[in-house]
Amino acid sequence: MHLEQVVPARAARALVLASLAALTACDSPVTAPNTPSAASIANAAKGPNGTGGALPTQYVIPGSTVFPEGVAYDQRTQTVFVSSTTNGAIFRGDAGDETLTPFLPGGTDGRTTAIGLEADDDGHLWVAGGGTGFVFVYDAVSGALIARLSGGSSPTFINDMAVDRNGVGYITDSMSPVIYRVVPNGAGGYTLERWLPLAGTPIVYTAGFNLNGIVVSPNGRYLYVVQSNTGKLFRIEIATKEIAQLDTGGALFPNGDGLWLHDNSLYVLQNMQELISELRVQQNQAEATLVSQTTDPSFMFPTSLVIARGRMLVVNSQFDRRAPGTSPVLPFTVSVIPVP
Repeated sequence: MHLEQVVPARAARALVLASLAALTACDSPVTAPNTPSAASIANAAKGPNGTGGALPTQYVIPGSTVFPEGVAYDQRTQTVFVSSTTNGAIFRGDAGDETLTPFLPGGTDGRTTAIGLEADDDGHLWVAGGGTGFVFVYDAVSGALIARLSGGSSPTFINDMAVDRNGVGYITDSMSPVIYRVVPNGAGGYTLERWLPLAGTPIVYTAGFNLNGIVVSPNGRYLYVVQSNTGKLFRIEIATKEIAQLDTGGALFPNGDGLWLHDNSLYVLQNMQELISELRVQQNQAEATLVSQTTDPSFMFPTSLVIARGRMLVVNSQFDRRAPGTSPVLPFTVSVIPVP
């Protein structure tokens, strides 16, 4: 179930962003019981794909050092994808099946870590390469590499992306003040450009992780981004590149990570707080009203979210358990909760 309440940040998480960048090793993990959910059993009875059935209450990711970050859902194939920050592996599974399986092995194509994921309408899976500086585009069914592109920034942390209806991707860099754009080049590949330098704009980069989650509005006119270290939200008009801080009535969202936009509801996931805030946005104005704040007992330093079959999938990264002397609770999971 989900709880309509705010939970405080845990003191032990103060160094989590540093540990993410360093990808430090952990001690022996703690194993949690893993019994199939009732929903998973029901899906098995419906057939191999669980088509149209209820989703499981969680997705299980194999491996003791995965530390997942990104999640994507391909509505065409009913497939869930999850990324590993430790070695860049990508896992996938049918939405009706509780256990995900390896899809893209870690380390291939120079993909030594993987952060944000996006499944577009053309059957492609986009992967943000974090500190490697790469953006990868794969065939979401065969796993064939379509493009590997570099932003060319230093320092860099390619974090998240949003792909519009024309197959154009917009990508955040948490360490360098620029938004990249990746455009189909007409030859079956893609071209990356430094689309929007942020120097001199309302988005001011400071120490720590800056721009993180990014989404495109349903009408294709705007981008919404969250700045993790300041908790500010911004709206960017794509045609004019005009940037405005979103007027949220004074509310800030520090440690803002994943974003999801569903109709006029903008969901902001704060990782350390283990909190999802729903804001009602006015897309023709740079305004948003805080509607609700939700957490769940299953959350363990959640980083990314997506909506699938009327449920919300939330990645439990456990980044606060990767430092020396700490251990993750196994198995790593993706929570499946009601949409707030």
